[in-house]
Amino acid sequence: MALLLCLGLTAALARGCLHCHGNFSDKFSFYRHHVNLKSWWVGDIPVSGSLLSDWSQDTMKELHLAIPAEITREKLNQVADAVYQRMDQLYQGKMYFPGYFPNELRAIFREQVHLIQNAIIESRIDCQRHCGIFQYETISCTNCTDSHVVCFGYNCESSAQWETAVQDLLQYINKWHKMDTNTSLISPSFTCLEPPHLANLTLENASECLTQH
Repeated sequence: MALLLCLGLTAALARGCLHCHGNFSDKFSFYRHHVNLKSWWVGDIPVSGSLLSDWSQDTMKELHLAIPAEITREKLNQVADAVYQRMDQLYQGKMYFPGYFPNELRAIFREQVHLIQNAIIESRIDCQRHCGIFQYETISCTNCTDSHVVCFGYNCESSAQWETAVQDLLQYINKWHKMDTNTSLISPSFTCLEPPHLANLTLENASECLTQH
């Protein structure tokens, strides 16, 4: 079974993801300002307005991710295109009967949450297709700044590749630990990753060794 170890990550604060897209402000400003033209029932207007105003905040509340919300720019563009397309189609219609418009907004919101969840998780799973340390560029959903994710993939095709990957991992951890504490990394937990143990090391044992640190 393929395993994935993500390194050097911190918990994300709840803010949202779609708001990091360049067209978000203009798009949702238009949606909010035209919401009063979309329903025959006046009660739909404040409900719909609230859904649109709280879109980013509510998104992170519904993601329920155990990993930081960091999404690649490519996947963010894909999510944004899908959301804007459905929203634009909804706004092209005339006035709707009571209850329809806010229900459609909720449906688009739920679809957006699923798209973001899948986008973030898929990028992490893709790491298993690499051998050793791998890094990919992302956007932090907490503050919309450029970020990156560093992870360790187990898809090595030979024992030599696996040994090199583990050695690179040890060097990375040692470097990261020195930057964090300004001391060298001396931990008996990692003896299982050092020669001569590498020859008989299994993926399961390596994972257990790393997660116990």
